[in-house]
Amino acid sequence: MHNPPHPGEVLKEHLASISVTEAAKKLRVSRQALSAILNRRSNVSVEMALRLSIALDTSPDLWLGMQMQYDLWQAERKAPKGVQKLAA
Repeated sequence: MHNPPHPGEVLKEHLASISVTEAAKKLRVSRQALSAILNRRSNVSVEMALRLSIALDTSPDLWLGMQMQYDLWQAERKAPKGVQKLAA
């Protein structure tokens, strides 16, 4: 995938009709923790993926998969140079 979105960007769309404060209360997390995800300062953890799956009737795999795709794409852009194949 080319430049996948951070899960926080997708979550913003799901929360368009609710305030961050109210969403954080319903998720039982701090407003700061939710805001950090929405503003791409923090990653979606396994625990947060479970909370989102319950609150939004989605799969935790959806949120973790988005996070993994985003992280992998970011890492590939900074792939370490000089790594050599290991002998089998």
